[in-house]
Amino acid sequence: MSTSNTSPADQNVFDPRVAAELREKRKAKIEKSLAKRHRKEKTFRIFGFSAVVLGLAFVAILFSSILYKGLPAFWQASMTVPVYFDPKIIDAGAAPVQNKNETPAQFNERYIAWQTEMGMVDWDAIIVNAMIAKDPALTKDRDELNTIYTSSEAYRVRDMVFKDPALIGKTVDIKLLADANIDVWLAGNIDRSLPDEQQQLSPEVRKVADQMYADGVLERTFNTQLFTNPDSRSSPATAGLAGAFMGSLFMMLIVIFISIPIGVASAVYLEEFAKKNWLTDVIEVNINNLAAVPSIVFGLLGAAIFIGWMHLPISAPLVGGLVLSLMTLPTVIITTRASLKAVPPSIRQAALGLGASRVQTIFHHVLPLALPGILTGAIIGVAQALGETAPLLLIGMSAFVANVPVSPVDQATALPVQVFLWQGNELRNFFEGRTAAAIIVLLGLMIVLNSFAIWLRKKFEVRW
Repeated sequence: MSTSNTSPADQNVFDPRVAAELREKRKAKIEKSLAKRHRKEKTFRIFGFSAVVLGLAFVAILFSSILYKGLPAFWQASMTVPVYFDPKIIDAGAAPVQNKNETPAQFNERYIAWQTEMGMVDWDAIIVNAMIAKDPALTKDRDELNTIYTSSEAYRVRDMVFKDPALIGKTVDIKLLADANIDVWLAGNIDRSLPDEQQQLSPEVRKVADQMYADGVLERTFNTQLFTNPDSRSSPATAGLAGAFMGSLFMMLIVIFISIPIGVASAVYLEEFAKKNWLTDVIEVNINNLAAVPSIVFGLLGAAIFIGWMHLPISAPLVGGLVLSLMTLPTVIITTRASLKAVPPSIRQAALGLGASRVQTIFHHVLPLALPGILTGAIIGVAQALGETAPLLLIGMSAFVANVPVSPVDQATALPVQVFLWQGNELRNFFEGRTAAAIIVLLGLMIVLNSFAIWLRKKFEVRW
């Protein structure tokens, strides 16, 4: 009779009841582990979704606040009145014409004398008469009408006559901007319950302004001069973004034509042609470090080199563009190298195997496939440079500039610097809305640039 070598414990394993119990324990353990993993996964999804919703909520609050404050600034109090260029008031005579026997110097002397007489004309009287012609009921408030419109409108009417002396004796409908204090009063940005001694306007002027607004003489219309006028200190109501916009445009053109070609060429050489040694390692480390350097450091560098050493003009878009090009260069190089690395090595191997040279392989095969990423990185770098303020402050672009620049070497400011200047203006009630409006314009440009980058990526994207 044979004996079994298995122990009682081993024999229990083959017992159907014991095996079933072991299976149930394993199943319960697995189910418990799966439930724990599913709970962790669900918790992670909830936290991730909550983070996204919270981030979008903060962005929505930010944009809502900016739009709430900025959109009303695109509408400004103004009036369209029939301006009669009364010859009795404009008594300087007709514009001089050069005689045959008169030298240019003699004619210029007579013309300057005529301009001087024209400058002494009571142009405010012409505007006040036009307001009364618009609403004869304003005759009794003649003394208060001078404070209704902004001071620069008298000079604009004068310049119209300088440009076209044939206007004398004619009536022309002209849109005049209201004074900044009148605008904020009608817009409701001033507490009307404050006592008279705390109000910017006298009770008589406030009463006239309210009456003109109720009668439709004064109305809030879309302010195109916000986009066509430069900044102004003497007449805040006419302050615009034209000078800052052109300054930013010139700087972005300089960044595009300097930073992008140099950055892309540097990235192609480092990624495709340069030998891997200690020198290229040092260059790569320094490029990565430069991308993390605060932008104000580039402003110090630009002030020391471009202004202090090269003696380039202060407050010029040329200097601002060069500084922003240095700041954007590391970003362009890093994004371009990442796009080149994303191209599969098989593309290079196939081209080289068919007899293409190294240059042909890079420029005919690799670069076209990496182009979407390169363009995206370049445009994002330009958009980042568009919103920079700190480096521009150090090269003098925070100076007040009353003219629109016509070249990169003219004095100018930039959109983010204009936002910085307006937010510190003493006429807080008026410029708070203007500051938000300038931010809307700046954000709009950045959204357009980023949308353009997305469109280019989709257009040139190649699947392999």
